[in-house]
Amino acid sequence: MPDPHSGVAQHNVADVAELTLRGVVLGALITVVFTASNVYLGLKVGLTFSSAIPAAVISMAVLRLFGSSGILENNMVQTQASAAGTLSSVIFILPGLVMIGHWQGFPYWQTFGICAAGGMLGVLFTIPLRRVMVVQSELPYPEGLAAAEILRVGNADTAGGDDVRRGLNDIWAGSIVSAAVGLVTGGFRLLSEGLNVWVGAGNAIFRLPLGFSLALLGAGYLIGIVAGVAVLIGVIISWVFAVPILSVLTPAPQGAALAAYATGLWSSQVRFMGAGTIGVAAVWTLITLFLPMVAGVRESLRSRSTLDDGSERPLTDRDLPVRAIALIGIAVMALLTLIFAVFLIDAGLSLPLLCGLVLMSLVFSCVFGFLVAAACGYMAGLVGSSSSPISGVGIIAMILVSLLLLASGSVDHLLDAPGSGKLPIALAIFVTSAIIAIAAIANDNLQDLKTGWLVGATPYRQQIALLIGCVVGAAVISPILELLYNAYGFVGALPRPGMDASHALAAPQATLMTAIANGIFTRQLNWTMILIGVAIGALLIIIDVILEKRGSKARVPALAVGLGIYLPPSVGMALVAGALIAWGLQLHLARRKASGDRAGVERIERRGVLVTSGLIVGESLMGVILAAVIGATGRDDPLALVGAGFAPAAQWLGLAVFALVIAWFVRRLLKAA
Repeated sequence: MPDPHSGVAQHNVADVAELTLRGVVLGALITVVFTASNVYLGLKVGLTFSSAIPAAVISMAVLRLFGSSGILENNMVQTQASAAGTLSSVIFILPGLVMIGHWQGFPYWQTFGICAAGGMLGVLFTIPLRRVMVVQSELPYPEGLAAAEILRVGNADTAGGDDVRRGLNDIWAGSIVSAAVGLVTGGFRLLSEGLNVWVGAGNAIFRLPLGFSLALLGAGYLIGIVAGVAVLIGVIISWVFAVPILSVLTPAPQGAALAAYATGLWSSQVRFMGAGTIGVAAVWTLITLFLPMVAGVRESLRSRSTLDDGSERPLTDRDLPVRAIALIGIAVMALLTLIFAVFLIDAGLSLPLLCGLVLMSLVFSCVFGFLVAAACGYMAGLVGSSSSPISGVGIIAMILVSLLLLASGSVDHLLDAPGSGKLPIALAIFVTSAIIAIAAIANDNLQDLKTGWLVGATPYRQQIALLIGCVVGAAVISPILELLYNAYGFVGALPRPGMDASHALAAPQATLMTAIANGIFTRQLNWTMILIGVAIGALLIIIDVILEKRGSKARVPALAVGLGIYLPPSVGMALVAGALIAWGLQLHLARRKASGDRAGVERIERRGVLVTSGLIVGESLMGVILAAVIGATGRDDPLALVGAGFAPAAQWLGLAVFALVIAWFVRRLLKAA
């Protein structure tokens, strides 16, 4: 195995199949699956997952049937699929347009255009950063390294083929178990999604939550114990301190239900603390990444097709030519200009105002988008794509673009536009959608380029695959959003009267960002709670820096604490459960490694990633399937076998099944040795 930071696998790249038609087609098919999974998971709980590793395993299993596939072709498939799956992060903001009533659904071409243009800009913006952040950097790129290792093992020899089959079986096992539980939970309604105990002490209201989502259990396993504990701290801040204190200061009205009143306090006030914490964590990341970003741009501008000694630059170190980048960039910016114009064209604005707003939106998207691309790419190198704070970056973008619109003096004209008193908020949401698409793709692309560097891929071919992945992913996001919206609705935005609001998708980031924009434009934003969150985030950053300087393994990532504050607590606790399992397993593996069983440890670690990926995919796809059934029947619970009176029993049954799945999961991992 080559050293991760000193070299790459050696191939005669020119003679090896790499970017092939069958690979592109397979990548597109995998893209549909993982994009659908990520859209559902993101709307339900505000999280997405990295699809690089499961995509690599599926690619190897399928292409092996042709008998002539190689590691580079498999790498291209996972590159394309992971980029498209990551692009689904735009659901962190786009549903806000439906929530405020500006859209009644998701117009296909506008949704496709903003996703594709933003994603492709994310690819282009990361090209100048590849050498300094991938080739010359000591950043770990955890998911990139893992994907490279799986590709190596799966393409090594016959034994590697057995590993691929076992890996695919692990994904299938996790998917089947998770999908079955998801059907019984979300379809038959025999199991509950969580268990909550409400405690009143005087006027103070406390909540002890548990969540039974297997997708979140898998996500928690992947983020690890450090982030898991940080999320737990956030949950404690919300429900052991903030909500009880607020309920003492403003007691519940006579006869009000404790659960409903406390949830209202959390939703209307405490979540803004989380927004402040996430925002300051994202700003700190941008500050720490400024110098690496400048170095990357400088290195890119010096890039030539020849090295300093006059020799030709190897294929494994060639990016897309500057001329190609410029031409694609101009085309993408023209598309983005058209999309912004179409979005505003029906508002009846004067031509100068329309042109000014389109230009302002384009410039902000490109300039701030480049800064965000550098920050998110570096962040992915540090902690992995799945743990990178895309939503925090989106919050900053939302605040900045809203303040920019206010400073431009155009808000009054927008408010006077015929038929839309919400146009300033809608425009802020739409521009932020482009920023999030850029950030999400930049977050994933450098991870993919790290994988390619380690296995000896050609960067410019990977960059072409990434661009293709963005277009394919953008093409399927709108229909999936439309399907899920019509089946479940979003919190505060139901497509049909009489729908059960308890089944609505939370879309937590979109809800929060929309509330922030609305608060800025109506000058009613809860700045007190946001500033408290900023203070909490600043304190956590100081503690984290001190711990880092002392060389301590204990860390307190402010972003994860912020997520714990503003995500629903049942979500946070399911993540914590997965993180605790990962921690316990790591303690066991440390003992095995000390006894010399390194091969067994590696097999267990690899199986853990694959089974948890299956858990995420299975539950998410079952959610999409149930959405299709709901949409076709027009009923909220077409498969329900029990009524609302079964809810108490469903909670305890859900807990029992959740415990059984955890036992099965741990047993399956330990058998890998």
